[in-house]
Amino acid sequence: MGQHLRRAIDSLMNRLIALSARVEENVRLAVRAVEERDEDLAQKALAMDEEIDQSEIDIEEECLQILALHQPVAIDLRYIVAALKINNDLERIGDLALDIAEHANRLIPAPVTVRKFKFNELYEAVQGMLRDSLDSLVNLDPVKAFAVLKADDLVDEMNREMCTEVLREIKKDPDNAEILIQNMHISRRLERIADLATNIAEDLIYLTRGDIVRHGNAVMDSQFTEQRQEE
Repeated sequence: MGQHLRRAIDSLMNRLIALSARVEENVRLAVRAVEERDEDLAQKALAMDEEIDQSEIDIEEECLQILALHQPVAIDLRYIVAALKINNDLERIGDLALDIAEHANRLIPAPVTVRKFKFNELYEAVQGMLRDSLDSLVNLDPVKAFAVLKADDLVDEMNREMCTEVLREIKKDPDNAEILIQNMHISRRLERIADLATNIAEDLIYLTRGDIVRHGNAVMDSQFTEQRQEE
């Protein structure tokens, strides 16, 4: 890799890591707005979305500039392809945080008699997946990325349980169905964030190893993880 290309890729990765930090913070703000029924926190999350969108555009333009100026090949090209995909996933996570903040605003005026659902457990599981996927990016660590892939099933199950519980509550309190269903939307947005964290982990594995691990390619994943743990 030439010196100029190396500097360009290092700059690109630093911008991607900075974007990931902003996205992770926005998810945290949005979920806190739900838990605390806090309009100010919801507004902060909503306001941050514009900054995230602009960062995503800037990073995409930088990727295209590197492709045009340096015409990378082999692993250098994988860096750019992975960066483009991860950049898009981060922006989509930012959009989901925006959705959660909007649902938080709809829950704030809910009567005190309406059941308040707790998202701490689901959020912590999703946050762990997002954090690990971003750590795998920062440290170029495919072992941690494989762990993210394995955690997705748990989040899927937690989302199903939450949605089932919300539906039960709607049957008990149909007059407040419109408010209660916001909780189902929030749960589904969190589950979708976990899916996108999984995408980032898959892209990191592609970046570091050149392997495509989508669509249930789990045998190779587990063998690689076991091998690294033995080392």
